[in-house]
Amino acid sequence: MRLNENTLLLGKKVVLVPYTAEHVPRYHEWMRSEELRRLTASEPLTLEQEHSMQRSWREDADKCTFIVLDAEKWQARPSTTEESCMAGDVNLFLTDLGDPSLGEIEVMIAEPSCRRRGFGTEAVIMMMSYGVTKLGLTKFEAKIGQGNEPSIRMFQKLHFEQVAVSSVFQEVTLRLTMNERERQWLLEQTSHVEERCYGDGSLESQ
Repeated sequence: MRLNENTLLLGKKVVLVPYTAEHVPRYHEWMRSEELRRLTASEPLTLEQEHSMQRSWREDADKCTFIVLDAEKWQARPSTTEESCMAGDVNLFLTDLGDPSLGEIEVMIAEPSCRRRGFGTEAVIMMMSYGVTKLGLTKFEAKIGQGNEPSIRMFQKLHFEQVAVSSVFQEVTLRLTMNERERQWLLEQTSHVEERCYGDGSLESQ
């Protein structure tokens, strides 16, 4: 999605930046992990295929992707590269043609040292806020493998409720509808988030 190609979102623990060609080599390394492919229901791709996928996601109007960076490492820039700050990714898929207000959300914290530190929770909240304020979304779904208990618990803490279980795909579907109370809660949770223009001088640490 080109809407977010110049958007950087700065939170307390994570920074969200557009998925660019610079990020592909590290992303490709992550996806060589059988565990991550199992948790994300992904097929192994070559580096060339990964680059092609990155370009496709950038152009597709129904996919919004941010790379999740470790904010503490990112603040040390320019003494460190952006690639070395990468922690994972967060995505919104707008694939329900009958309901443009529904977004399927998923998050992956791929870097082992970044897990169990609240990165996934903040990334999801920031992405939901972006979906509500920029994309006009009012409903979110998360489809998670039945064995991925930490992810299921995280979404439940964010007010998602289980609405379906698929024994065929071995996944659980959770949903959150943004009524006014939930919207206010979300905006409060993200009141600290700063939006900057990605790729200009504001990207440098102050």
